[in-house]
Amino acid sequence: MKKGEIYEGIIEKIDFPNKGIVEVDGQKVIVKNGIPGQKVRFMINKKRSGRAEGRLLEVLEKSPLETREPVCNIFPACGGCMYQTMAYEDQLKMKERQVRELLEQAVDTDIHWEGIHGSPIEFGYRNKMEFSFGDEYKDGPLSLGLHKKGSTYDVLTADDCRLVHSDMNKILTCVLDFFKERGASYYKKMQHTGYLRHLLLRRGVTTGENLIHIITTSQEDYDFEPLVSALLALPLEGKIVGILHIINDSLSDVVQSDETRLLYGQDYFYETLLGLRFKISTFSFFQPNSLAAEVLYSVVRDYIGDTKDKEVFDLYSGTGTIAQLLAPVAKEVIGVEIVEEAVEAARENAALNGLSNCRFIAGDVLKVLDDLTEKPDVIVLDPPRDGIHPKALPKILSYEVDNIVYISCKPTSLARDLPAFLEAGYEIMRTCSVDQFCSTVHVETVVLLSQQKPDDTIEIDLDLDELDATSAETKATYQEIKDYVLKEFGLKVSNLYISQIKRKCGIEVGENYNLPKSENSKVPECPKEKEDAIRAALKYFAMI
Repeated sequence: MKKGEIYEGIIEKIDFPNKGIVEVDGQKVIVKNGIPGQKVRFMINKKRSGRAEGRLLEVLEKSPLETREPVCNIFPACGGCMYQTMAYEDQLKMKERQVRELLEQAVDTDIHWEGIHGSPIEFGYRNKMEFSFGDEYKDGPLSLGLHKKGSTYDVLTADDCRLVHSDMNKILTCVLDFFKERGASYYKKMQHTGYLRHLLLRRGVTTGENLIHIITTSQEDYDFEPLVSALLALPLEGKIVGILHIINDSLSDVVQSDETRLLYGQDYFYETLLGLRFKISTFSFFQPNSLAAEVLYSVVRDYIGDTKDKEVFDLYSGTGTIAQLLAPVAKEVIGVEIVEEAVEAARENAALNGLSNCRFIAGDVLKVLDDLTEKPDVIVLDPPRDGIHPKALPKILSYEVDNIVYISCKPTSLARDLPAFLEAGYEIMRTCSVDQFCSTVHVETVVLLSQQKPDDTIEIDLDLDELDATSAETKATYQEIKDYVLKEFGLKVSNLYISQIKRKCGIEVGENYNLPKSENSKVPECPKEKEDAIRAALKYFAMI
């Protein structure tokens, strides 16, 4: 197998995020952007250290999982929602397998998997979309939409994108037509010339409020009044609450503002979530699927349990959504977020919802923790895609709180971070995923990490007549039992499960060992298969 050679094969499975596995002559090749079961033609484009990667050239045969027709006119050229031809249930099963395998490979313990929660709606769910100006081919007509799969430059007009509400598609078409009629140029990233850069749309799913941002350079000038009038005349289900012109002359291809001009209305919109109201501005982070975010945050609240009279740290807090959901019964919630605009929004939202025990700090978690004098009882982590900064992780662990809830939008980052928690004495108590990104490769994962601390004093009442039994009951350590079960049955079991089965068998364990700290905490029950394996281990070590 050499670079440049072309092969055919069937994608056996997809590993996170979109790594299709094809076997060729006994060697596994990673081919991205496919669906399990597809027969594909691909070209080897990378080969090193015994690993090969191939670039997808053509789908020769559909997968048996592709039971639906495409829902938009630029599939499959656009790589945005590549799983749209799969039934949603099959998408969920695939993502669940991906995350579960990834985490189980990362840690040598049971992850207490609780399944995956689907999004309440499959299409039209995104409350934020960033479209790019460009052309579909070199020197072609102006386009506005999403990049062609595998291309940095070609842009496909996404005027019927199904990830967003139809209001957004109508707005996109109106903006594109306006600039096409005027012959406006788009910004060319290599030459650093041109005018049109991005169209950023944000929409409250529960309120129907649309906020429009047109991002350009300062290299040309147009009268925006006719565009504002055309946009306001559109027959939308919702309403336009603000239109902004953002001028961005930076060289990097990101949405940022050198100057923002308000063309109409206001520079924010409102969204509601689990009974709370949130004011969201241009650069404020907010979960992109509002309805699935309600599912996600309900899981988080359930995992955290009782926060009455507790000090809670919400690290990487964004607009403070989680902080405000936990605040009503907590002693205090402190949110830390590096984006200052998001922190301002969080403060406004807390006031809007009548919450006085939320405090939000603008700054890098790595640095802010050094200055905080408060000691948390519970920590919530919702870091960006790259996970927790390696230098921030020891500081978080140094608080030695009983419970940490880690929310991850990138399972590979979570898998990298988890071993550090286990080494610090935490156990994975509950794990699940929430699909906020239907038809795409992305998925959210939530983990409850707990550590049980021994009491300061222990009273021992020793009956010498029971010394023989006590000796027998301690013949094997928890780690020895784990090793035996893994070797003989191929199963990973936790200290929690072992202690449960010990109790069932009449073997005494520490009263506080692996018990929940609060009455509302849920302790997962040991599955039958693992119970039988643990019992076999106890017999092997002559403990029962």
